[in-house]
Amino acid sequence: MISLSGLGPRARALFSDIKGPWGPSGGGEPEDGGDPPQPGGPWGEPPKRRRSGPSVPRQVTSLDDLLRRSRERFGGGGGLPGRPNGSLVLWGLVGLVLLWIVFTSFHLIAPSERGVVTRFGRYSHTLVPGVGMTFPSPIDRVKKIDVENIRTENLPSSPDAMMLTGDQNILDIDYSVRWNIRDPQLYQYQLTDPDETIRQVSESAMRAVIARVSLADAMGDKRGDIEARVQEAVQNVLDAYRSGVFIQGVAIKRADPPQAVNDAFKGVSAAQQDAQRYISQANAYSQQLIFKAQGEAAAFDKVYAQYKLAPEVTRKRMYYETMEQVLSKVDKTIIETPGVTPYLPLPQVQKSQPKPEQGQ
Repeated sequence: MISLSGLGPRARALFSDIKGPWGPSGGGEPEDGGDPPQPGGPWGEPPKRRRSGPSVPRQVTSLDDLLRRSRERFGGGGGLPGRPNGSLVLWGLVGLVLLWIVFTSFHLIAPSERGVVTRFGRYSHTLVPGVGMTFPSPIDRVKKIDVENIRTENLPSSPDAMMLTGDQNILDIDYSVRWNIRDPQLYQYQLTDPDETIRQVSESAMRAVIARVSLADAMGDKRGDIEARVQEAVQNVLDAYRSGVFIQGVAIKRADPPQAVNDAFKGVSAAQQDAQRYISQANAYSQQLIFKAQGEAAAFDKVYAQYKLAPEVTRKRMYYETMEQVLSKVDKTIIETPGVTPYLPLPQVQKSQPKPEQGQ
């Protein structure tokens, strides 16, 4: 059945005397004791009254539903409008703290590195290659140090780098020192400036060694010995300092006299080399004569041994051999004697004979 309870008021409003476009200007008392009349709409229709009962739940979008469920899961939406929920901020801070702990507690150490760990600023231990774990920062701090990298300290030429040799000459020298880290803990905390310490110790050791050799040795073939002695001296001093440094080697790149006398010294050096070459040639010639004399003496001893066995035969053989050596180098003269056929020069006779004609 169709409800007719609302038709009466609507009919009265439709046929009532309307003064304005929005319905009657005044409001009267309700005839049936109902609700007081409300201002009508532009077509005389009374406005709809708000229901006092429970509202029909509206359909929400998926995003609204997700936000509502998130607020319910993390403690409800008790925050002020426009501000983040307090529980969300708390969980965000907890996540940041966990990330900080993870990233500052685990450390990846390369094969060529060592990790020096300090706890509240004091040395604790050293991490070996691999993944190491420590307390989070700022409790523990890790500094990675490359222990296999070969570092080089070059000591360039300068007025202060000139050194005095053992024969009272001045030497201008350039050299380099190669080193790496052997103990990261000592290298990090024992010396204030390890690089400068190595430079000063190397220069001191080089001066001490050069003062015991001559200028010719420092510029000549004794460089290898000088480098080995300097390396040993530097290593001994650094070990006494507990520096944690290992000296790989020392290399002399240049060793010359001062620039002002360098040209003159090169001339002297060239003359010395020439003199040494002449001496070597004279020694070689003298050795050659000595060997020849020794050979002749040995041969004479053998001949004398044979002469003692048969003196007459030996004398004749020596005479014939001597005459053969002498006559082979001079023109021959033939003297005629009784009973001896004169010398007949057969080659010349053959040349003087006419050649037979062809065809005869």
